[in-house]
This record gives sequence, C-alpha cells and structure tokens, in this order.
Amino acid sequence: MTSVAARSRRTALGCGAVAAGCLGYGAGYEVRAFRLRRFDVPVLAPGSPPLRVLHISDLHLLPAQRRKQEWLRRLAALEPDLVVDTGDNIAHPDAVPVLLDALAPLLGRPGVFVLGSNDYYAPIPKNPARYLLPLEHRRRVHGKVELPWEDLRDALTGAGWLDLTNDRAQVEVDGRTLAFAGVDDPHLGRDRYADVAGPADAGADLTVGVAHAPYLRVLDAFAADGYRLLLAGHTHGGQLCVPGWGALVTNCDLDTRRAKGLSRHPDDGSAEAAWLHVSAGAGTSPYAPVRFACPPEATLLTLVGRG
Repeated sequence: MTSVAARSRRTALGCGAVAAGCLGYGAGYEVRAFRLRRFDVPVLAPGSPPLRVLHISDLHLLPAQRRKQEWLRRLAALEPDLVVDTGDNIAHPDAVPVLLDALAPLLGRPGVFVLGSNDYYAPIPKNPARYLLPLEHRRRVHGKVELPWEDLRDALTGAGWLDLTNDRAQVEVDGRTLAFAGVDDPHLGRDRYADVAGPADAGADLTVGVAHAPYLRVLDAFAADGYRLLLAGHTHGGQLCVPGWGALVTNCDLDTRRAKGLSRHPDDGSAEAAWLHVSAGAGTSPYAPVRFACPPEATLLTLVGRG
C-alpha cells in the first residue's frame, strides 16, 4: 500500500509540474508570440484579381502592452486593400489613444468595424471554470465600468472606417463594390438583425456579414440572406487548447471545430455555403493573460476567384 501511495504522489507531482510548465509557457511566451495567418478564400467571380483583407480582432489592448502595439503598427506593411475589425479592441479606460496610435498606419486604408463586449465594458475577474459549462447554464457577466466606446467609435469613423453596428454599408475597394451588413455584439444580446435583414446586394462584387461573436442565429441569418463571406472573432480560438485536439470551448454556440480559422457555413457540405473566418484574436482578458497551443494572431485573407 505504501508503494501505491508513493506512486500516486509522484504521479500527482508530475502532473502538477507539467501543468505548471504549460502555464508558464503560455503566460510567459505564447501570449506575446504574435502571428500572421494567411488564407486564400475563393469568393470572387471567376477570373477576378485578388483582394487582400486584413482581419483583426480581440486586441484587448492595455496602455502598457508595447510589444502588441508595435506588432499592430507593422501590419500596415502588408498593404491590405481593406481592414475588418471585429471588436474587443480595448481593456482599459485609457486605451483608446494608445489603440489609435498603434492602428494609425492602417487607418488610412479602407476599413469597417463592429464593437464587442469589452469595448463597452471593462473586464472583470471571472472563474475560468465557468467557460467549461454548457452555454445555457452560464450567466453572462460583464463589468460595471463602462469603457469610452463612443470615443473609440467616433475616432474610427472619423478616420474613415465604416461602423457596421446593426447597419449595412458599401465600400469601393480597388474598383469593386463590397456590400456589408453588420450587427452589434451577439454575446451581449445587442444584435438587431431585423435592422439589416433582407437579401444581400446581388449587384455587389462581394457580400460580407460581420459580427463580433459568431453565434449561430447571426451566421444562419447572414448565410440565408446571401452573404458569401462571414467574419467574426470573440472565441480567442479557445485560448487554452489541447495540442492535436484543439479548442475545448468557444464561449458561444459555435462548435469547437470552427473556433478559429476558415470553414464553411452552414457546415453541411453545400457548395453554396458561405465562407466563415473566425479570428483567434490577438489578446486576452487582463485577468487571464495566458494562451496555450493558440497563439495571438491577425489574418490576411486573400480573396480570389471561385474555381
């Protein structure tokens, strides 16, 4: 019995050491190991020249995060034709000027955006175990401190980016018309799809649906109305993933297999399904500053002709 107890203790200690090592790696290195992902997306008419779309999301920026700010500035070197920002930009009341400085090289390019819950409210400490509960058993909790989201919105629109909050808009990019529809954050229940409902503009060169959180009710509505490219963030790609398996949670009702990256929606094998890109984002809550097997990212989507 003594040897069994000793082996059990050694096993527990070994598991604890592995867990501590993973946590140290995730918090000390990976959370700042910023990456650029690239995908080709065949959504344009056959033979169309490509369009380059930079998708940024979930920056959760703090004024002291200098490395993240420098990385954001360098993204302008990609020379995207369009920038799409799917929200959760800030995590501190003083972060708006810092964010605008970091995005300054990109703000001269065409852009669209929606806001997320952490643009509206400051993050608060939460028990991470709650994210493992089924969605219907979780109470949505946000901070009581309102962030300067109006200043953020006004600065982005003042720079020329279009606010897609429960709205439709068109953008001319490289001589082509992109028709957008967007909703406010579905995670907070602020989405008002009825405000943008109706068939997507059939005369546009591309139709795009944009939301912060990829809840199925919104993705289904966009796809049913004929939007061919859907963009969202919010999931952090799972944030803490299992190597070889992937995300355990998405913090919404999207399946974990599509927690980040490029997929189709509806996910039914239909050739007519829209393309969905979910960004794993470039930040975390300041109360959970760790990532594992899910580096922070931005994505360059190269839109190309079908076929």
